[in-house]
Amino acid sequence: MNPHGIGQIRLAGGSFRDPNGVLFRYQGRTIRLVKKDGVQDLTAFLGSRTAGTFTQTGRLAATQILDPAQAASILSDIAPGSKLDSPELVLEHETIPFQSYPYEWPFEMLRAAALLTLDLAESALKEGIGLKDAAPYNVLFRGPDAVFVDLLSFEKRNASDPIWLACGQFERTFLIPLLSSAELDLPLEMLLLTKRDGLYPRDAYGIFGPAKRLKPAVLSSVTMPALLEHRKNPRDFESDAKRLACRAEKAEFILAALFRRLRKSINRISTPKGRASRWSFYMLDKESYREEQFEEKERFVAEALTEFKPRKVLDIGCNTGHFSRIAAREGASVVAIDSDTRVIGKLWESAAVDHLDILPLVVNIAQPSPPMGWRNKEMPSFLERAKGNFDAVFMLAVIHHLLVTDRIPLHEILDLIAELTSKVAVLEFVSSNDPMFRGIANVNQSLYVDVTNDKFERACRERFDIVRSLRLSSSERWLYLLRRKVA
Repeated sequence: MNPHGIGQIRLAGGSFRDPNGVLFRYQGRTIRLVKKDGVQDLTAFLGSRTAGTFTQTGRLAATQILDPAQAASILSDIAPGSKLDSPELVLEHETIPFQSYPYEWPFEMLRAAALLTLDLAESALKEGIGLKDAAPYNVLFRGPDAVFVDLLSFEKRNASDPIWLACGQFERTFLIPLLSSAELDLPLEMLLLTKRDGLYPRDAYGIFGPAKRLKPAVLSSVTMPALLEHRKNPRDFESDAKRLACRAEKAEFILAALFRRLRKSINRISTPKGRASRWSFYMLDKESYREEQFEEKERFVAEALTEFKPRKVLDIGCNTGHFSRIAAREGASVVAIDSDTRVIGKLWESAAVDHLDILPLVVNIAQPSPPMGWRNKEMPSFLERAKGNFDAVFMLAVIHHLLVTDRIPLHEILDLIAELTSKVAVLEFVSSNDPMFRGIANVNQSLYVDVTNDKFERACRERFDIVRSLRLSSSERWLYLLRRKVA
């Protein structure tokens, strides 16, 4: 996260909002300081069967309470007089390799995060524990696997209270965005990028047409709540809670039924079958590569992986992730990005099924996720999180799109690649004589007559050493393995 520096400890983004603790990145570790008011609920949750089971299966961030000596060593680095003085407990959580945000997830990943949230709420309910915060920002992805990371979101329940106060938050940040995306084909980044608290029913009501407002899922989650909203006085909630208070067994039954209803609603929302984007079948397109050329490309990438053995790979413009999968099978942890939410959703599904360490994200490298939140410090930009975090970068069949479609100069593209990788890059150069290049340049072909592999190589040598290159058979495409020059 984009932190506020305090000594050697760096305060993580939005944790300043939590009244019971703060989260830090400290020397590559993830540390949470817990205040006195949060200790009882936290220790009760850590001792629960739910915490044990979900940690063991990797769906809850692994956590340990640091002993006094370890805690004192960390606390000694905190600036005196800060609001972090005298915490009651110091925890260390597992560090998720790459942080992502809901507006970078495809539909499928947001749905997975929603189901994990409900799984935890249902399981904790049986032990008298409630989930008080049900936002997607409590979830990160370790590769394709959803992991709940905010352990201060749990508290002891009032056994006679049948109301889940986080229900509205769950619907705003999970249910309504998923419904809007599925029914209206709206990208989640458009719905969530500037709406941290999600979509209120009144907001969503305005984007659904009259016919869709009457569909059962929309009617119950958007239309009726929006129409009835003005009739409810917020002060009535406290009296509602008192009026609805009931026996513990009945309260638990009501909450369990609510969670089942929400789960059913989430599971009913699905991207319409058969819907595809313009890039969904790119890897099957024989106009871009003949079989022989594609095999050459696979060998080139595989040899680069064998030679340099990168631990962390960023695959830019990954499409359905063919080369991400090759890297992951060679032992790399891969972050795969593409601007097309359809192909990213497919990649997430396949990576999850095959248990491959691939984190697919909807990110347009020409216009990546900006810094967001309070003072632009809660959620750092994609580039801030990515710079220097990878020892290999793939940019295959992407550079010509950046040159033509986005009008990004070649030296700017190479500067970015040099910032992102600490070691090597595997790039594909497509000359202006290539049919695909001519197709996207269209009437502006004359602007790119000097886009040649000689010019490309000269530009590369300013930042990289060319380890080797390969011209694909009978084509105007070259592959390059570059090693970053050390300043």
